[in-house]
Amino acid sequence: MSDVNQETAESTAQLDCAIRNFTVLLSSTPRGARLARLLATEQLRTWGMPLEAPGHVVAELAANAVTHGRVRGRDFRLTLYVVGDTLRIEVTDTRCERLPQLREPAAGSESGRGLVLVDALADRWGVREDRFPRKTVWAELRCSEPEPAPTGRGGAGDSHSKNPG
Repeated sequence: MSDVNQETAESTAQLDCAIRNFTVLLSSTPRGARLARLLATEQLRTWGMPLEAPGHVVAELAANAVTHGRVRGRDFRLTLYVVGDTLRIEVTDTRCERLPQLREPAAGSESGRGLVLVDALADRWGVREDRFPRKTVWAELRCSEPEPAPTGRGGAGDSHSKNPG
């Protein structure tokens, strides 16, 4: 009997730390970049993950993919991985000859701040050259443990506090 309980506990522990992922191909257009952020935040919401910082990172990386990594007729790929308390965001495009570099934007410039924002929000980020003609720009954000999904119980005006008392 105790062997069965131990196996059940081990299986549950393995499921709790399972890798969650989401991947989608999107058109290399401004509309595709906007859709990347919307789809990412909706997926993160279903996982109970933070939305604000990851949403900004996805928006910047997707905008860079469609602005600097666009090749007519080719899509870009958005991938989200959650392993433990780390969210990894990857955006893959088809312009490997144009690698992004962190630079200070020119004073008064209306663009050029995307990677500065990614650098500020992410714990780590970088670029990986893939099989020609692709590159992947990635960012990792450490997140708190996902909160349980709402149960739908409770009446109007109910509030839940993290600190009982």
